Amino acid sequence: AALTPLYWIAMGAAAITVVAGATLIESVAEWRILPPILPFLIGMTLLFWAIGTWWIPLLVILGVWRHVLRRHPVVYEPQYWGMVFPLGMYAVATHEVSVVLGLPALDSLSSAFAFVALLAWAGILAGMARRVADRLAAATRPGPEASPVEKR
Repeated sequence: AALTPLYWIAMGAAAITVVAGATLIESVAEWRILPPILPFLIGMTLLFWAIGTWWIPLLVILGVWRHVLRRHPVVYEPQYWGMVFPLGMYAVATHEVSVVLGLPALDSLSSAFAFVALLAWAGILAGMARRVADRLAAATRPGPEASPVEKR
């Protein structure tokens, strides 16, 4: 159970790099230094997009390993918020690659990941709300177990 949702941040870092590369590619006409290195920018942007893409099946497999094979319960943990941003960034990065490199086929992938990020956000928010409600209910019960401090 030592594997935490924070591993998603590595995929998010690759996605942020892709967005930066796409921004530079879009700005190539505005900066004299960029046209000579445009092939390099395109190559690096695609490389980091591929790295981010490569992380996704690995992270899903590790999640299955953690929750199915190791039977770590799927309960709300604040670290799960660390999955939402990388998923959203990957959606944005894929959209940017689609636009700047003229690859419209990637736009549907971008939309799919935006939807997945929204579902992850909603699921984690629901888990957080349930945890808060459970703690509030426990705090209002009379008796020695009423104190949330004692439960720690």
